[in-house]
Amino acid sequence: MTTSSPGYQIPGAQIWTGRILSTIVILFLTLDGAIKLVPIDAVTQTLGEMGYPTSDGFARGLGLLLLVCTLLYAIPRTSVLGAVLLTGYLGGAIASHLRIASPIFSHLLFGAYLGLMLWGGLYLRDRRIRALSLVGTGR
Repeated sequence: MTTSSPGYQIPGAQIWTGRILSTIVILFLTLDGAIKLVPIDAVTQTLGEMGYPTSDGFARGLGLLLLVCTLLYAIPRTSVLGAVLLTGYLGGAIASHLRIASPIFSHLLFGAYLGLMLWGGLYLRDRRIRALSLVGTGR
């Protein structure tokens, strides 16, 4: 068990669940950022369908931004900053899908699903986030 504050201990199972959720998010976002760096034709075509520039440079810029934010999230000391930046990135993805009327559950809300996993994993593994939250503290 890990102590998050005096008199309060986080069960080891919660910490591992948080690490697993965070790892899934990190792996997915790393893959997403990497395919934007290449960039493959599907990436540039999708950007065009969403109304964004189809240039390789634009795709690479998005990929680099995503990888930097994901790296910040993966490093424990900067994970909160990474989570905030990734939340903004995912919010932009949600807004883009809303603008072009993408299917709701598979495309539009996918960013929200990732965001919930991102923050849920961070909540379960990081005592700083638990300290900010009144959920589960008995207050």
